[in-house]
Amino acid sequence: MSLARIYGMQARLRTHLQKSVVTLTTSIPRSQVLESVPRRYIASGLVCHDKLAPKPVPKHDWNRAVSEAEKIVGYPTSFLSLRWLLSDEIANVALHLRKLVGSNHPLLRTAKILIYNGKNNMQAWGLIVLLMSKAVGHAPTVPDLEQDKSAGVLQSQRGLAEITEMIRTAHLVHQGLVNLQPLDGAGNELGSDSDTIFGNKIALLSGDYLLGNACLQLAGLRNQPLIELISSAVRDLAESNFVGVRDQQNNPLPSRPLESSVATSNGSTGSHVDLSFGDMIDNTQPLSLAGVMGNPEKEWALRHILGAGSLLGKSCQGAMMLAGQPEALQRRGYMFGKHLSLAWQACIDLEPFNSDQVPSGGQFSLVSAPVLFHLDHDPTLYDEIQKGLVSVDNVNFGKVHAEVLKGPGLERTRALQKKHSLAAMGVLNELPPSDARTALQNIILAMQDI
Repeated sequence: MSLARIYGMQARLRTHLQKSVVTLTTSIPRSQVLESVPRRYIASGLVCHDKLAPKPVPKHDWNRAVSEAEKIVGYPTSFLSLRWLLSDEIANVALHLRKLVGSNHPLLRTAKILIYNGKNNMQAWGLIVLLMSKAVGHAPTVPDLEQDKSAGVLQSQRGLAEITEMIRTAHLVHQGLVNLQPLDGAGNELGSDSDTIFGNKIALLSGDYLLGNACLQLAGLRNQPLIELISSAVRDLAESNFVGVRDQQNNPLPSRPLESSVATSNGSTGSHVDLSFGDMIDNTQPLSLAGVMGNPEKEWALRHILGAGSLLGKSCQGAMMLAGQPEALQRRGYMFGKHLSLAWQACIDLEPFNSDQVPSGGQFSLVSAPVLFHLDHDPTLYDEIQKGLVSVDNVNFGKVHAEVLKGPGLERTRALQKKHSLAAMGVLNELPPSDARTALQNIILAMQDI
């Protein structure tokens, strides 16, 4: 059965269910419906939504922006689709994951993020690639057989979108590995850690399976420059796990602030900071680390370009490469993906500081933008950070959280998010008006409410 036919069956099934709900609600008296449905469902469900909702729908809602964008490119883009969920390999992984329930293995948290695809993760990357593909269009020399005219993208671009999500997910799954022993104790018996060992095996093999399939599909596109481009993004993902100081579980720690950075920052937003790292000349080469560590904005940008922005930017660039667009436009696609991922990361970094209380779990990223900016403002907090050299669990996160709330880090992070959002918007404004461009703009605007 073809993929198009599967998604067609899904669409017809959704339409049938929606019609059934409408028929049911219209056949029952309005008063009886309101009495029988709990109020929490009335507020968010189909029945009398506009009158009984507790608050108006935000102007730029993330879920609505993504839902509308998916309609533009034909169907949901996540590779976690029906053909994947029904495969024997994924079914076996799900079966083994059940054995980890109760073990508190990090892989379970990763699986939860992937399954409950909320607004706090960036699993819409394939969607971004397809929207950018449609917004730019393709050269007239592209054969008709390669085009998906109903969605306005190429079949190869849709394949690249799946490849992007597979690589990203493989990277997240691999990050769920746990170091069972410190280096000085390596080689000792690990029989008491059977659950952790089993979880590591599942994380390693599942990530390898996804990465292997991504490489197979990438080779199937038969485009040597594209293969080289995406391979360099995979290299950047691997390098991101070794940048800067880390504890024994490979959790990242910030570098000691540079004295020159502290003296010259003076609360500036960093709009003048050069964030090219050499990728404006040839982005297939490794990024330059010169003068980066200890500079808050440069260090933050480098970490997240390596860990996310490189893949999204190069995927957008590759989509334009497949469409036969000129090299200058391909480079603009790279810049769009790079700035969009950094704007997104700045929004995510702000989330733990939206409350006066430390977030659930008691921890947050010590290399997030608010923390790095506060260290630039008050380097004395670095003494507390250094307690995490063996394990970040030794850091007093409550103290760090309280200090960051009192400093200029949050305001500078908001300015950072605005800076990269405007840069991504600037690239979109160079494109002709279209529904795909509008959808991308709505996604950027929806980030403001996260």
